[in-house]
Amino acid sequence: MVPTQTAQTMNNLTEITEGVRISWGAIWANKLRAVLTTLGIIIGIVTVTLMGTAIDGLNNAFMNSLSTIGADVLFVQRFGWFIDSYEEWMKAQRRRPITLTQFKALEKQMTLARAMAPLADARAPIRYKNSNASDVTVLGTTEQFLQTGGVALADGRFFSSAESESGRPVCVIGATVATNLFIHEPAVGNRIRLGPTLYEVIGVLEKQGEMGPISRDNEVIVPLRQFTSEFWSWPDLQIQVKALDLRRLEDAKEELRFLLRKIRRVAPAAEDDFAIDQQETFLNIYKRVAGTIAAIGLFITGLSLFVGGIGIMNIMFVSVAERTREIGIRKAIGAKRRTILLQFLIEAASICLIGGMAGLAIAYLLTLVLARFMPATMSITVVSIALLVSLLTGLLSGFFPAWRAARMNPVDALRNE
Repeated sequence: MVPTQTAQTMNNLTEITEGVRISWGAIWANKLRAVLTTLGIIIGIVTVTLMGTAIDGLNNAFMNSLSTIGADVLFVQRFGWFIDSYEEWMKAQRRRPITLTQFKALEKQMTLARAMAPLADARAPIRYKNSNASDVTVLGTTEQFLQTGGVALADGRFFSSAESESGRPVCVIGATVATNLFIHEPAVGNRIRLGPTLYEVIGVLEKQGEMGPISRDNEVIVPLRQFTSEFWSWPDLQIQVKALDLRRLEDAKEELRFLLRKIRRVAPAAEDDFAIDQQETFLNIYKRVAGTIAAIGLFITGLSLFVGGIGIMNIMFVSVAERTREIGIRKAIGAKRRTILLQFLIEAASICLIGGMAGLAIAYLLTLVLARFMPATMSITVVSIALLVSLLTGLLSGFFPAWRAARMNPVDALRNE
């Protein structure tokens, strides 16, 4: 029994080896035709690869930026992150501002929060010696923003509780602000003019880039007390709440909602006059957008590969017609249908794989160019999918011509001139 199985395995390997040899011989004999045939596949593979690299790069950049928010942080503000209609915007516009008094009351009563930070922002020019920057975001907050905001420092430190309570003129600046103002000297320890006051720079944030829902590269963070005394006396606050435990995030959200309704005296039957958002909101919106982009890209890619597949099928039918006598001779001396079928399938798959590898080479060069303007990375997954798509396109396109060749009557084939 074992020798029979071994002989069968050897026979199958021989058939495959012989099919590969004949197929590559036929491709090499018609090099120009093979190259022209692969053009459709090359275009399709370049399309699918570039789409995959762009989506992968955007996903990675988005997730890296989103991770700075924190999965366990809740965001309270008068306006929600996403408003679908003008009516909703007008409704949110009529809501009462969230005040510092309300924040303090919430801070005293919240039990499922690890940290809470109020935030207010304004725009202001900043200056250091002969360097200046306009339209910089000034963010007023407390020391607990270090926990709720996912702040990472490249140099220096964040302001302390005492500095926050006293409203001392200290600040932490973003990477872009530091680069623009301090070209040949360190930022920490120097003083910048922000509005009418000189602020001591005590920290510099790590560079975050421009992707994602927030960016602190062009931002200056100051104590909230100092912010309210110079930029906005009665700001409409945003509140960040870091849950005590990620597993109890929904409990923390419900407690937060209950306390806010009580503190803001919202009637039992009335809608919330505030919005509570979390990271999942961004993820859901992003997934819908990314899904739409991927679907459009898949449709375009499918059209390109369909055209390429039709070209492969057409050439394979021509190849079968040209080699009818050869097929007849092979069948006459004992070649089985599956052997002929396998030979032409290997030929079609080989042509597509050659086109796929050429498409990947072109896509790689284009990815290097794209990477200068947007996040684009060619991963092993994208390369594997591109080669698999090439192989499947070749097998599907070559099946009917191969099936026709395999079913030829050897007598009729030998009569062909």
